[in-house]
Amino acid sequence: MEEVTTVYKLVADFFNHPLFAIFGGIGSILIVIGFTYKVISIFFGVMPLAIRLGYGLWKRKIAVISDADSFAKLSNALESSKLFSKKNISHVPLNTLESLSVANLYLVDWDTAGGSIEEIFQRRASTQIPIVIVARPASIPDETMSLIANRPNTVVVNFLGRLLNDVLTSLMTTSYDAK
Repeated sequence: MEEVTTVYKLVADFFNHPLFAIFGGIGSILIVIGFTYKVISIFFGVMPLAIRLGYGLWKRKIAVISDADSFAKLSNALESSKLFSKKNISHVPLNTLESLSVANLYLVDWDTAGGSIEEIFQRRASTQIPIVIVARPASIPDETMSLIANRPNTVVVNFLGRLLNDVLTSLMTTSYDAK
């Protein structure tokens, strides 16, 4: 028993050396500084993204260019996510394309508005306004797809499941304020 306490005292005396106290203190300070740096980096890295996401969802208007049936389907897909407010989603029939200037994103149903796609591109106030085109796979001719592909901030979506992601990404990437 006495041997155990003697070994314990030797180990305790070894680790009570001032050198261990100095290195332990320095190590503790470095850990606190590193942790503080990580917290600050995460805060400044995530906060701008969260602010842009919030702004992109809160104030931005979405114009759905389609017939009434397609509008119901597309707006339901957006509203069911609970990310977009019903008041921010408006229907723009093909005969009233001049009301596009109030929207921040154009959501175009290809089946009903595909013939007016060039007019939609011409009526957008700026290339900073994204256009998301919802089309069935292979329903857009190759020539037209090439013209669409060369336009900035334009996305073609083939699946309603992808629609939410593309609308959200488009709103976030164009939500910054020009300085």
